[in-house]
Amino acid sequence: MELVIGTKRWSTWSMRPWLALRRAGLPFRETLVELRQENNVSADRIRAHSPSGLVPVLKDGDLVIWDSLAICEYAAEKAPDLWPRDPAARALARAAAAEMHSGFASLRGECPMALDEPVREVALSPATGDNLRRLVAMWGDMLGRFGGPFLAGDWSIADAFYTPVATRVRTYGIRLSDYGDDGRCGQYVARLLQTPEFLEWERDALADAQRAR
Repeated sequence: MELVIGTKRWSTWSMRPWLALRRAGLPFRETLVELRQENNVSADRIRAHSPSGLVPVLKDGDLVIWDSLAICEYAAEKAPDLWPRDPAARALARAAAAEMHSGFASLRGECPMALDEPVREVALSPATGDNLRRLVAMWGDMLGRFGGPFLAGDWSIADAFYTPVATRVRTYGIRLSDYGDDGRCGQYVARLLQTPEFLEWERDALADAQRAR
């Protein structure tokens, strides 16, 4: 398999299936397209791989999958433990991943992932505050229901989808206690940022940033 991804310090969509494939131990070749290049260079390079003109894209033989959640579901067909075995946990993990896939637009816009930037506090809009309260409520409910250490017990695709959010919490100095966290969500964020898969991605991202300077 070949996974086509964007710049690691910026591309949250690319990170999610990359983490899932790494966690599952599925072999794949990585093709990286640098984003934000002038004169539509990035777009042209992506279109050479992707029918949607977006990354990530997974190629497996003549099969081309152009959506991050669909790629993760395809990986789960090969590695079923990427979703919880318990039906209730699996259903809620899927719901959590789908909500991240389609929601939290204000948080995404105000706090883009930037793994090479220093930690700093920013003023957040009411809409982003609402996003954060929803995250804290969902994370807290799932961590309490399934007992942790991840959202549905063991690590799953749902946690891949929220790892980029954890980087935003760190980069923008977001205090989750301001949005109703009793401490569990902050611990969950720290846990996501210490998984071996994320640490590998982050090392690569910082090395790429250093080379780009």
